[in-house]
Amino acid sequence: MQRATPHLSPEEAGAYGAPYPDQSYKAGVRRFPELVMVRPDMEGVNTSKRAAKWWAQDWTGQSFMAIGMADPVSGPSSMTALRAGIKDCPEPLQIKEGGHFVQEWGDQIAHAALQAFGDT
Repeated sequence: MQRATPHLSPEEAGAYGAPYPDQSYKAGVRRFPELVMVRPDMEGVNTSKRAAKWWAQDWTGQSFMAIGMADPVSGPSSMTALRAGIKDCPEPLQIKEGGHFVQEWGDQIAHAALQAFGDT
């Protein structure tokens, strides 16, 4: 947590784990890396390809993206690639100090999203 969002105090970072009585309740987050499709023979690859094609060709809604520029997991390069696959996705809001948990800049992001969607 501290690596991805270094501006948080130890107490604030610890609050992310507060809802979980012990490590056994965090099985999902531990399992997630194994679910990321990195080989073409993995289960779900075809579903993901169909979804990517839909986002790139058939999506007709508005979109908004905020990128934590200091994100060690899915930073600017991977988010730029993701954005390229979303039809008509505008330039993202770049949170210079933002890590993996961009919700920590929620106020800034919410205002920018409302402005982008014309709800200001």
